[in-house]
This record gives sequence, C-alpha cells and structure tokens, in this order.
Amino acid sequence: MTKETLEDLSQHYKESVPADLREAKAFDWYLDEVYDDPRIARNAHQRVADMFDYYGTEYDEDAGVVEYLMASEDPLHDGENTFYGREVHESIHEFVNKVKSGARGLGPEKRIKLLLGPVGSGKSHFDWMVRRYFEDYTMDDEGRMYTFRWTNLCDIVRDQDPADDTVVSPMNQDPIVLLPQEQRDRVLERLNEELDAPYTVRNEQSLDPASEFYMDRLLAHYDDDLKAVLDNHVEVVRLVASENKRQCVETFEPKDKKNQDETELTGDVNYSKIAIYGESDPRAFDYSGAFCNANRGLFSGEELLKLQREFLYDFLHASQEQTIKPKNNPRIDIDQVIVGRTNMPEYRDKKGDEKMEAFNDRTKRIDFPYVLEYSEEAEIYRKMLRNADVPDMHIEPHAMEMAGLFGVLTRITEPNGENVTLVQKAKAYNGEIDEADDVDVKKLREEGEQSADIAEGMDGVSARFIGDEIAEAIMDATHRGRAYLSPLSVFTHFERNLENHGSIPEENVERYHRYLELVREEYKERAIEDVRHALAYDVDEIQRQGEKYMDHVMAYIDDATVTDELTGREQEPDETFLRSVEEKLEIPSDRKDDFRQEVSNWVSRRAREGEGFDPQDNDRLRRALERKLWEDKKHNINFSALVSANELDDDERSAWVDALIEQGYSREGAQEVLEFAGAEVAKSELEG
Repeated sequence: MTKETLEDLSQHYKESVPADLREAKAFDWYLDEVYDDPRIARNAHQRVADMFDYYGTEYDEDAGVVEYLMASEDPLHDGENTFYGREVHESIHEFVNKVKSGARGLGPEKRIKLLLGPVGSGKSHFDWMVRRYFEDYTMDDEGRMYTFRWTNLCDIVRDQDPADDTVVSPMNQDPIVLLPQEQRDRVLERLNEELDAPYTVRNEQSLDPASEFYMDRLLAHYDDDLKAVLDNHVEVVRLVASENKRQCVETFEPKDKKNQDETELTGDVNYSKIAIYGESDPRAFDYSGAFCNANRGLFSGEELLKLQREFLYDFLHASQEQTIKPKNNPRIDIDQVIVGRTNMPEYRDKKGDEKMEAFNDRTKRIDFPYVLEYSEEAEIYRKMLRNADVPDMHIEPHAMEMAGLFGVLTRITEPNGENVTLVQKAKAYNGEIDEADDVDVKKLREEGEQSADIAEGMDGVSARFIGDEIAEAIMDATHRGRAYLSPLSVFTHFERNLENHGSIPEENVERYHRYLELVREEYKERAIEDVRHALAYDVDEIQRQGEKYMDHVMAYIDDATVTDELTGREQEPDETFLRSVEEKLEIPSDRKDDFRQEVSNWVSRRAREGEGFDPQDNDRLRRALERKLWEDKKHNINFSALVSANELDDDERSAWVDALIEQGYSREGAQEVLEFAGAEVAKSELEG
C-alpha cells in the first residue's frame, strides 16, 4: 500500500465535502434552485424517507419485507454495522413505513416513533445508524438542504450588538420561510406541479422569534420592500447535519430529576445578552435546546420513558403541534423526526399509568425484538469477531450456530401441544423444516405472539451476553495456548456465567440451564453427523446409490420395472432398498409416496433446466444417502480408535482428522470432536 501524503489527504477531504459548503448565495439563487429541484424544500420526514430509499432496497418475498441496504449491508461502513434477522428487518420496515406515512402527511409526522425492545436488541444501534446516514445524506446533492443568515444588521437595527451583525438562522430554517405565507404558497404550488415524489411539499412554519424580529425591523426600514430586505440582508448557505455540532441531529438522555430542566429541551434565556437587549427581547433567547438543535432533522430520545412526567409534556406539543413553548417566550415551530427508545420495564410501568394516556396516544410503538433465527443470530457474533482484533483463533463448525440456538431458545415461547418441541420450533423459525414435516411455521408464529407478554422475542438472553461469553471463551483459549474455539468451550462459559449476569432474572436461570442442555444434545447430534461423514463418506458411492434410488423411484411412480445391474433382468422396484433410504429421514410408510413424488419432481425440474442429477444438490436426499452409507460401513470401523489417544498417529485416525479438516475443522478441533462425538458413536453402536 502506498503512503498517503498530506497533499493526498487534503485533496481527498476536499472531494468529500459539498462544493458549495462555504459559499453564500442570494435568495434569488435559492429560488431558482428550488424551482429546478423542488425536493430541496422537503420537510424532515420527507428527507429521511427518501434517505432510506437512496441507499438502496431489496424485497424479501418470503418474509414480505423491504430490506433497506443501509441496514442489511451498511455500505457506508463496509458492512461493519449490518443488521440480521427477519424480525429486525420487519421492525426497520415498519419504522420506515411510519416515516413515509409522515412524509405524506397521514398522521405519523405528529407522533413519536418509539422503538421498544429488550436490552441489547439493537434499537439504539439502529437509531445511531439512522443519524449517521442522515449526516451523510445531507452531504450529498440528493439530500442537500439550505438555511440562511442575516447580514449587515447593524446598518439598520441601531440597538444591535456589533457582535451580532451577522446572525445565522437560530433554528436552521429553510430559506423559503422568509416568504410570507401567501407568497410562499404561490411558490409551493408551482414546486408541487414539478415535483416527482409520492408526497407534497408543504411549509406553514413561522419564522423563529428572533428572525421575525429582524424581518419586522428591516421591512419597516425598506417600506415593506421584501426584495430589498432579502437582497441586502439575507445570505443562503448550505446546511449539513452534524450530531457533533448539534446541527439538525440531536440526542437527549434522562438525568437525575433534580438536575434535569425543561430548558434542555426548549432552550433558555441567553444571560450574556440580557444586559444588551433586555429579558423580553427575542434576541436574548438562546436556541440551544435539544428540540432547537434537531430542527430540520432527527431528534433521538434515549431511554425516553425514564424521563419525569413533567418533561414528557414537552413532547406532546413537539409531536402533535410541532411546536415548542419556552418559558416566557413565544412558541417556536419545529420540523423533525422524533425517535424515542425504551426498554421493557419502563414501557410496562408507563403503559399502566392513566396519567400517561395523552403521551401514549401520541406515540407509534415499533417493537424491536431479538433475532429469532439462530443462523442469523450467529452472523451477529461473526460480525463482532470481524470488527475486533481477534487473536489467531479458528472458530470450529457449529460454535456460532449453537450459541445462536441457545439465545433463540430463551426468546421463543414454548410451543402449544406435543407435536413440536422447542428445538424443532427454533429450527422451523430458521427455515429448516422439510416440506414433508407436519409443522406449520405460520401457526407457530401466531401462537408465539399470542402467548408472549408483548411479542415473541421481547425477552430472553441478549446477543450482548452471548457475545461477551464468546469473547471470554476466546481469551481463555488464548491463555491456554489453544488456537481454536469449539462449541464445548462456549457452552462451558455459558454455564459458568448464567447465574452471575445482571440482566438475567434469577427465576429464569434454571430454565436457561435446561435450554443449554437441549443445545448440548443438538450439538452432539451434529458432531456425530460430522464424524460419520468423515468416517464413511464416499462421493462416488453416494452418487451411485442416489442414481439407483431414483431409478427405482421412477419405476415405482410409473408402475414400471427396472433393470437389475448384475443379471440384466427386468424386476419390480426394490421396496426394501427404497425404504432403507427413506427411513434414514424417519419418513413413515404412509408418507413415502409424498417424498418419492417430491424428489421425482425435483429431478424432472432439473432436467428441464438442462442440469444433471446430483444427490449432493438435494439436502434431504443427500442426508438420507449419507446415513444409509454409514449404516452399510459402520461394521468395518474400529470405534476404539476414535477415542484412543495412543493411536493419534495411526494412519486411519489421521485420515479421519483430515476428512474433518475438509469440513472446516482445525486439526486440534478435529481431534476434539473425534473424541467427543466418537465416544458417543462408539457408545451407541456398542449398545446397539
């Protein structure tokens, strides 16, 4: 990689900022620009709604959900902050739909978007992401917006402090607000004729009190010549959102009620200006409240329901009336997307409070649950490892998935009835239920929603807890000189720390230990499957057996005969052979016809597409053939060698290790799984 010189870095920075960032333009210029591109005059909801589409979308037909690439791929940060899980993307979809409804003036623009979820569900991180992308969007031409500043005030306003000869719009208002409403409406009518968007640009805001003061004084001086005022005393400047500068993006968090003051939200008197202007003069007001800073953009309320009831009243006006009312000052119009976040205990507390009825009526709750697909949950942990400086550590097969499965088991409700176990339900949510299995995933989800307190996935063990335990397991392995992380070591850390974690209620610990045992059992089955694969796998034999199976299936369906490979004679389909394959998938005899028709249709479909038969491409058939091959070969395997450390260098054992390495294991991890699963296989075979 070549060294970056200071000149290179300077040029790169210059190219990254808007070309007109430092330029001052006349109001006439702005009027021409907004006629050319009416979207410049969008309100906050409209700009945020367009932002989500700007970074790209994909439609998930299976889930019926639009996935926004800023969340599913995170293009700005090279995927560092990607979100996973159907439920999470459903929540993001719902959030964007509410913003888009607000953009059309359907009501949600007057509501607080309240992200409700358990700790560690990702709602705060999503809120953070929206703010980061909004900042970036306003840097781009697609998301550009402008504000104005007053200039040469001392020439006309005689009592103006010389330090205030130039004053930036205190609320960063759109320059179009400088036009009186009647004239503004004429401009907006023309803009909407040219606007290619699903919404209408509207603006009925009044100038902030300080700007209203300057406008009145200047119009009086110029005999109500608006053009003279705008030409001589207004400059239009580019406005870029920046949370660090508290400009169009603001966060607000609860503090101790003795130290919290409503002026943090609405602004306060600027005491340094009182001696110059007097207390009642609008120029003596400090527009530094959180609602003031968030104007034209995003207001983020952290742990919103922890605020005292008195402070929440300010949100009623801010959301419903889209105004704020500072003490001893006129009302101030605001334009912003108000997002709140809260955890479950605070929500339950406020939900039952009759005095909070008005506030609750002005919120749009968006559930932000934990992920309920364990393979997606595993991706969260992989993302964590990708983003960290992890030691040279090999993550063994199933380690992340089994950690994810444990998390999901704690989050889903126990299924009704005896036909489906909790693990089977988790697998169903993960998309692992075969077509022939008698499991209705939609019904499971409906039952889960009905039996959950608020919604399924709104309690349980967080990804944060699991990620912390994985991190501890990695460091523990490092200290022990082990260069691999296996599911067994992850389980050990879970078991050790469940009772000591502050976010896990004591009454849940015993149940979570039981779920951990279910995960251990599931891992045992997968480890045994891997070992079977290593000990008896033969691609050519699986292909041959697969072709034989399909020949007999086709003959069975067509009521025809097959040619015997050895004698060349025609014979009836070998029902014993067919069932020996199907029984490996526990397909009962009364369902055999369904399965045979299923694989027959699959083969026919591939033939129409010009693809040959390969049992490796059909997961169910492949698993059945692998298990049959195991049954055929297991009698020739020396099981004692699996668990005998003395035979570590034995050629046969080395071949097994190599076969496991091909499946993704490290050499040490392969040896561990041989000893673990091999012992279980040996035990079951000896007992059999």
